Amino acid sequence: MGEISKIERSPLLPERHPQQDFFVCDIFDAAPKADTASMEHPIFSLSTKPDNRTREYGRNGKWVKVRPSQEGLATVHDRDVLIYCISQVMAAINEGRAISQVLRFKAYDLLVATNRQTNGQAYDGLKAAMRRLQGTQIETNITTGGVEQFDLFSLIDSAKILRETRDGRMLDVEIKLSDWVMNAIQSKEVLTVNRRYFQLRKPLERRVYEIARKHCGRQKIWRIGLSKLQEKTGSNSTAREFKRLIRKIVDDDKTHRHMPDYDFDLENDILVVTPKVDFKCALRKSSDEGGDTFIPPLDPDTYEFARTFAPGYDVYALEKEWRSWATEAPRSADAAFLGFCKKWFEKRGPA
Repeated sequence: MGEISKIERSPLLPERHPQQDFFVCDIFDAAPKADTASMEHPIFSLSTKPDNRTREYGRNGKWVKVRPSQEGLATVHDRDVLIYCISQVMAAINEGRAISQVLRFKAYDLLVATNRQTNGQAYDGLKAAMRRLQGTQIETNITTGGVEQFDLFSLIDSAKILRETRDGRMLDVEIKLSDWVMNAIQSKEVLTVNRRYFQLRKPLERRVYEIARKHCGRQKIWRIGLSKLQEKTGSNSTAREFKRLIRKIVDDDKTHRHMPDYDFDLENDILVVTPKVDFKCALRKSSDEGGDTFIPPLDPDTYEFARTFAPGYDVYALEKEWRSWATEAPRSADAAFLGFCKKWFEKRGPA
């Protein structure tokens, strides 16, 4: 009986916030996006314990040196904060709003959007993540937005808690992104990542997905040798142990289909990456419709709700506007469209 439970258990974290109210769904409108430079290069530590190693990586004339602070290197899970910030700025750009290096947001919104718990421990973890992101120093000649940056800089310049409850939980947070990150955003050197990324338990699974997303993209197939993959992940394991860990990811995905967007096979010392069937199907449908994003049809009742959120407007015209604006298929098309109608009315007023 225990063996059956072990086999059936998904390696994914639970979806902690599956039901979102229409009025808070706009935090999901910002499609999760990561900068391509740190998707490709080992900026973030895979360790779940303080990692105080200075790491160096170089290939094809590009190099990066990452130094920890007293808090240790920023981790793959700390990257969630950066993904959330990049996503919010990109959403503002797509909507034609003014952008700034300084972002203010609710800590709760970040925790929900990145599938984290919202208890006191989660808020403490967010504080620690901001310390590591600000304290980790990077020196590199990797360009973002056509700019090479040789001096020492951090992924975020500063972080501030504007309000805090009596029990120590953050309410409002202010983060200033580094020039390096802003250069990447303004040059749109970012890629959309699957929301299920935030449910991946293991840091190595997240890094393997990021690398596949960056290098395989929409190609039919992509291959990478394990020694090169290990360099890109920043893994400190032996070559033998690293191969075992990759084999485990491959085998788990064949059983549970938990890795987003891509299938993985191991052929000797080569990892073979191909888009999953449902990912290819979505890409094919979106291509047939002349767009970049396939979004399923809306429920007929959704149009009635939309009329209450945007009274006086042609909801079918709004749907067309929303579909052309969307950058990825949302978790709930109906909820996302209603959130769009609500914001449309708030910005423009009555028709």
